[in-house]
Amino acid sequence: MDTFKIITEAHKGFAYLILLAGIIFIVALLATMFGYSGKISKLLKKSTLFTMIFFHVQLIVGIFMLVFSPGLKGALETGTLMSNSAARFSYVEHPVSMLIGVVLMTIINKYMKSHETLSMKIVIMGVIAFALFAYAFPWVRVFPSLFA
Repeated sequence: MDTFKIITEAHKGFAYLILLAGIIFIVALLATMFGYSGKISKLLKKSTLFTMIFFHVQLIVGIFMLVFSPGLKGALETGTLMSNSAARFSYVEHPVSMLIGVVLMTIINKYMKSHETLSMKIVIMGVIAFALFAYAFPWVRVFPSLFA
């Protein structure tokens, strides 16, 4: 098994963990916002931490995947990186969206550590981070049986 295949499978495996952690994070975030008068619960703190950790691991694996990607090298050599929509999504939009999501999750985690109540700006950041993740998530590749 070559290096790129191993990295791709690791990246795909962590996608499932991020999806699960992200859903738990969003549910805990909205429950805190609407149910606990803004007081940050332990569930929200833990889900934020684990979601951030999974995002960071996925970013590192994704960077390795980008470096070893034969598709990126081919798209750069032929000059079709930005003109081909599939290549643009895989090698530009997906990494940039995920990087922004990672930065937002890091800011949210820092906020959760130092505050006891939730502010609307953090809720908006959390929703944006998860929306960027949902946009950049390759649903067809990860769940091929749903889109067949």
